Amino acid sequence: MWTGTELAERLGVTTRSVRRDVERLRELDYPVRATQGVGGGYQLGAGRALPPLLLDDEEAIATAVSLRLAAGGTVAGASEAAVRTLAKLDQVLPARLRAEVRALHDAIVTLEGGRIEVDADALLVLARATRDTVRVRFGYAAREGEPGPRRVEPYGLVATGRRWYLMAWDLDREDWRSFRLDRMSDVTASTWRFARREHPDPAAHVQRAVTVSPYQHHARVRVHAPAEEVRRATTSTSVTVEEVDERSCLLLSGADSLYGLTVHLGMLPWDFEVLEPPELREAVAEVAGRLARAATATRSVS
Repeated sequence: MWTGTELAERLGVTTRSVRRDVERLRELDYPVRATQGVGGGYQLGAGRALPPLLLDDEEAIATAVSLRLAAGGTVAGASEAAVRTLAKLDQVLPARLRAEVRALHDAIVTLEGGRIEVDADALLVLARATRDTVRVRFGYAAREGEPGPRRVEPYGLVATGRRWYLMAWDLDREDWRSFRLDRMSDVTASTWRFARREHPDPAAHVQRAVTVSPYQHHARVRVHAPAEEVRRATTSTSVTVEEVDERSCLLLSGADSLYGLTVHLGMLPWDFEVLEPPELREAVAEVAGRLARAATATRSVS
């Protein structure tokens, strides 16, 4: 809350100019509230209409590039809205920035394959419920089994690039669960508020859920390389990497095929030890023997 006198002194103008400028701001849909008397003054409030934005050169280019990338995003409806906003922004950009933005648009190509869209309304409902700590109901089609209703306490939304996940406390199963948003239906927030529990980090929980839990075989492997180097050589949706010391780390992953796991481990450029399961050690030994025989046979032929 600023008095007219304070604003005039701060801006180096008269109080009459302040009143005139306030009226101009209101004409531009900025919601400026005014109260009279002791302790009164002017206050900028939240409005129903979006006011004009003043962007410097870097902000305008960053906004345009972000909108261009959002046009190939994973939220249903957001792509079209991003394209419309880009068109409006292009109309008001100065010529020097329009050329810069056009060059960026021409250079950026978005691959369409593998995109999994989620419902924008469901995303907003879940985000608000997480913020307001209220329970949520939705239908869920699990990986195996018939779709069924779920009642949860939401704790965090996690985006992995291609998919969106919700980490929540499942009230019926009394356990932490990760839910894919593209498998949800009829997402509804209740009015039942809940007290937040001690909970795992949503990002770490979802990462473990998508890299290990869904698969038949779960691997624990010690890699003789710093954790940060292993993270750069892998993806967060395929493995979980935990630091052991400065020279080694623990790699957690899952697969429905032991041989598939063996191939992925063999592609790492470092030595490793399979801690579990024993069947994976046997598969690694079998594949290693096969490769060694193939190398010997190649030398014999040459």
